[in-house]
Amino acid sequence: MDFNLSEEQLMIQQAARDFAQNELLPGVIERDRDQKFPTEQVKKMGEMGLLGMMVDPKYGGAGMDSVSYVLAMEEIAKIDASAAVVMSVNNSLVCAGLEKFASEEQKVKYLTPLASGQVIGAFALSEPEAGSDATSQKTTAEDKGDYYLLNGIKNWITNGGTASYYIVIAQTDPEKKHKGINAFIVERGWEGFEIGPKEDKLGIRGSDTHSLIFNNVKIPKGNRIGEDGFGFNFAMAVLNGGRIGIASQALGIASGAYELALKYAKTRKAFKTEIINHQAIAFKLADMATQITAARMLCFKAATEKDAGKDISESGAMAKLYASQVAMDTTIEAVQIHGGYGYVKEYHVERLMRDAKITQIYEGTSEIQKIVISRSIAK
Repeated sequence: MDFNLSEEQLMIQQAARDFAQNELLPGVIERDRDQKFPTEQVKKMGEMGLLGMMVDPKYGGAGMDSVSYVLAMEEIAKIDASAAVVMSVNNSLVCAGLEKFASEEQKVKYLTPLASGQVIGAFALSEPEAGSDATSQKTTAEDKGDYYLLNGIKNWITNGGTASYYIVIAQTDPEKKHKGINAFIVERGWEGFEIGPKEDKLGIRGSDTHSLIFNNVKIPKGNRIGEDGFGFNFAMAVLNGGRIGIASQALGIASGAYELALKYAKTRKAFKTEIINHQAIAFKLADMATQITAARMLCFKAATEKDAGKDISESGAMAKLYASQVAMDTTIEAVQIHGGYGYVKEYHVERLMRDAKITQIYEGTSEIQKIVISRSIAK
């Protein structure tokens, strides 16, 4: 595996870093406090090509590789994990799934505005009684001949209140269990489609998370993705790729916290010297740097395998499992290194610690990642 980044990749990394510093850092504490969606910043991310990074340019995308995506995600998440998850969902769960599995007509109508950043999308799989067990879908899409009739509730939906298009997973034939599940493209504003209140969350508070309520929503037959019964396989395939996005978000949270802790340790003095000169602090930073580097390599491995067309179920799960743990460990230690200052908002690390936890939960909990990995290595 080649660890040397190309000139283009380095340019993408620098562009994302500059954007994060200049556009995301101002106001990030206030957006977290007020649960304010980064509307203007996300619009600019779309203009930069960050919302459809790997999509073919003929559908409005930037046509980049997955390693570039990891690099950009890390830089965005260092500063604002809420903006990073908007980027991750639109790229990994929405655009990637549509480009790979949607019909040409669906790509022209929906993928193009999503990949070009004109609108953003959401992915609706989780339900009140179907989180990790995605086969237990209660939302139904009854085949009515010319259309499907959608009924049910989805929850914990990222971009739930701001998306224009939603990929909704629903049960069409309960007797077939997972083989009776389908994926549909649902448009905001359709009759019977209601968006629930915004969730008041521990972290990623700038990201809008909502429940979605469907009451006899008519879905045209042409808005089903793939063949009848393909929905569960669609969701699993999309989530495999999505884990690279969340692993990269976790990596960014960790590296952002580490950089802040390192800077603080070089300037804060205790016992007549900078605290980085105390072994207790120096060893913490050494562990953080090592773990972050290892997490980055796992993200690069999964991204490289994805671009090579390989099965990334194992490598993606490993990247997400490890990077999310590193994010938690690193942010906790960053707060510790800052001491009392780490506990107040203006030093940023307490926010990063709160943001880190969700990376161990969404798009497959750490426990689910271990199931995926263990099944893979047992083959």
